[in-house]
Amino acid sequence: MDWGRAKNVLIYAFLLLNLVLGYQLWNDIREQADSNLDYTSLEPGTQKVMENKGIRVPVKIPSDTPLLGKIAYRFVKGDQSGKVIELPQPIDSKLIFSARDLTNALKNVLPEIQNFRYDEADSREGVFVLHPLVDGDFPLFNVELVLYYSNQKIISYRMEEIEISSLAEEKEQRVLSASKALGNLIENFLPDGSVITQIELGYYGQVFDSDAHLPATPAWRFKLENGKEYYVQGITGDVISPNSKDLKE
Repeated sequence: MDWGRAKNVLIYAFLLLNLVLGYQLWNDIREQADSNLDYTSLEPGTQKVMENKGIRVPVKIPSDTPLLGKIAYRFVKGDQSGKVIELPQPIDSKLIFSARDLTNALKNVLPEIQNFRYDEADSREGVFVLHPLVDGDFPLFNVELVLYYSNQKIISYRMEEIEISSLAEEKEQRVLSASKALGNLIENFLPDGSVITQIELGYYGQVFDSDAHLPATPAWRFKLENGKEYYVQGITGDVISPNSKDLKE
């Protein structure tokens, strides 16, 4: 046996292993640093409260603060509105998929789906949830298009048709930043140990069984790991927890 050659092979193997482990360590450190960068957008006092309460935010805190105005929406009453409709032919689905693939698969059966966005946080076993988009960009959280699937095939859906209109008398205003909205939640509303899994800007308004136009305002949605959610109105900063039906200033 050529021990010299075997020794060289072992040396090269250890060098390669060290390179791989070094890269993995560097990548982990970089990801950790990236996840902590967002905390700098929070006030120092908020960061201290966050630490004391054991609150974690392992997701990106958005930095955009667009100009948005209030809207109104109305439920369109029809024979099929709000009913579960069986698809003429089940459509193949996957547990892991892209939102674009989902839209393309259903656009011939549900042309309206192109004006909806898939919501992973609201979806669950057997159900895909989508929300209609305001101006093609911001989800209206109160309204859902629900797709039911079984054995990786979409078999039926439920959709409440709505009409969305802008309020001409309402001026657009700069939306409250996500970091300020989050700071208010951390300091005053979130229980100890909370873990925020999603932060998204959209529209939120109360839902009533009415033919009248219902108002909706820009709002930041914060989803927690335990399934609870909070909405912070983007203009007034009011905090709403649909789980408890509380409106808080």
